[in-house]
Amino acid sequence: MEQLKPYLPALQGGDWTADAPLPGGDFPMTGLAELTAGLARDYAFLTPATLDRIARAYGTQARVWLGDATDPSGLGLDFGHGLSEAEVRHMMTREWAQTSEDILWRRSKIGLRLNREQVERLERWLEERA
Repeated sequence: MEQLKPYLPALQGGDWTADAPLPGGDFPMTGLAELTAGLARDYAFLTPATLDRIARAYGTQARVWLGDATDPSGLGLDFGHGLSEAEVRHMMTREWAQTSEDILWRRSKIGLRLNREQVERLERWLEERA
């Protein structure tokens, strides 16, 4: 970035990102257990494994797409292993995910867990929205 500063005026100034949390990372370094417990309390219908994955992946941003869901149907379709339509929509609108590979391997990291039928269901869902 230092080498780009002479060419990009927007990079002038201090290195503000050194101490800035990533989206959803605005909680104490030792606060993951507390964050997960809060999500478990408010979204008791989610499995412990799904809660752990969501807390680690989204931090405080998890509540953005979990919203006011009170049961699994509140998150839309279930593609398998806790990957919901609400989460996929969040990836598409907030993280620019466009393909099943992007969703399953780069973002959610659950590509190894879904079977072929589940992957094909996600792919059909994405195609219908393209």
